Amino acid sequence: MNEFLDKIWLSNPVRDYLIVLGIILFVLLFKRYISRYFAGLLFRGVTRIWKNLDKQSFKSLVAQPLGLFLLIFISIVALHTLKFPVEWNYEVYDYSIKRIIHCAGTIILIVSFIWLLLRTIDFVSSILEKKANLTPDQTDNQLVVFFRDFFKVIIVVIGILMILKFAFHFNIGNMLTGLSIVGAAVALALRESLENLIASFIIFFDRPFTLGDLVKVQNVTGNVEKIGLRSTRIRTEQKTYITVPNKQMVDSFLDNLSLRTQLKGELRLQVALSTSSSDLERLVAGIKKILLHSEVVSFTVNMNDITHNAFLVNVDYFTNALINRDFLAVKDEINLQVLKLMEELNIEIAGARTGIRIEGTFNEKQNQPN
Repeated sequence: MNEFLDKIWLSNPVRDYLIVLGIILFVLLFKRYISRYFAGLLFRGVTRIWKNLDKQSFKSLVAQPLGLFLLIFISIVALHTLKFPVEWNYEVYDYSIKRIIHCAGTIILIVSFIWLLLRTIDFVSSILEKKANLTPDQTDNQLVVFFRDFFKVIIVVIGILMILKFAFHFNIGNMLTGLSIVGAAVALALRESLENLIASFIIFFDRPFTLGDLVKVQNVTGNVEKIGLRSTRIRTEQKTYITVPNKQMVDSFLDNLSLRTQLKGELRLQVALSTSSSDLERLVAGIKKILLHSEVVSFTVNMNDITHNAFLVNVDYFTNALINRDFLAVKDEINLQVLKLMEELNIEIAGARTGIRIEGTFNEKQNQPN
């Protein structure tokens, strides 16, 4: 038995292969319990900063990437104790197999570590989002989503730099110095993206609008559903989903309809010239009475002009800051009452009765039989 264990195979005794295989199998079989144990230790540290956290949600988010990271890390450390087989010591495109395997293992380890950090950011953002939901202001929710995406981008960039440094052995300092030479060209190429990124910070700190606000920008009207690093997503009244670059949200004339203190309604009547002055007075007085509505704050009703074919009666009124559905209901009610009033007073709209007269000559000779 000892002879078999001491037998050299690919530059290593069989005993070393079995030990390494046993370690990997042990971690693989008990990965779930090991990861949950370490996740519990991390949870205890996190609870010192934030109280009343959900332990189950923490483990569900962190345990899986933590277990994978531990499996990869321990496997790489265990395999590193073995000698690289001399039989595999050849090159592929000027790169040795040993270097290729080492590079692949380093990349897998770094990617699993970055994934663990990203899941941790998701957990922290979920905690902050729950706390933000307790306040009526949507700005906190907006900041949580923004900085969650922002830190994820930073972590991914750091992960790429780590891969270049530890897997491909690039000199990051010299590389960044070299990139500074072409930085101007890159900045020009990515100018629009950088402008949108800067505009996103302006939106968060200047707060011209927040999540859920009804806004109008560049003939687009809808509710803000998400503010990202590059663009803002708007759900329009037609239920379409429009993406607007943040730079346009900052530079354009933006009307935050949710911040209106009052809503304006208007009615333009063209009354027939056959209407008497007394009927016009009763019409104006009746409309003023109709506008004594519980939701109407102020109004003006006047006969604005007399044209060659109609009397122009202008009606302007302002209501409380209602939601769109309620405002349309108020407009509908006022318009119907004005229509009923005109029917009671027998007042017609200009051009309601239009006669058509055809004039011409009839040539009898063309209709005589041959």
